[in-house]
Amino acid sequence: MKLFKRILLVLLLVLLGWIWHEREALWAFPDIISAYTAKEYCSCRYVMNNDAEYCRGYVKQWLPTSGFTDDAVSKTVTVSGMGRSNSAGWTGEHQGCRLQP
Repeated sequence: MKLFKRILLVLLLVLLGWIWHEREALWAFPDIISAYTAKEYCSCRYVMNNDAEYCRGYVKQWLPTSGFTDDAVSKTVTVSGMGRSNSAGWTGEHQGCRLQP
């Protein structure tokens, strides 16, 4: 039983060390979900001119988004997920869609 507890302790320490080493990447991960979804949906909808239903299926991920706004007038898409929100907008025929700051 003592050996089992020591192994668990060592594994926990290794896991914590890995988390500390990768903290920047892990902190950025929530932004990736909403940014990717906004950018890809914008490109699907306004660059490739696909219908909204198709594009929603195209960008669907296993991690759900909590908010989704498609403003067809300004050709801007805003997506929220994992506590972060990102927008992408169509900038023109030759530039396509771009994430907005």
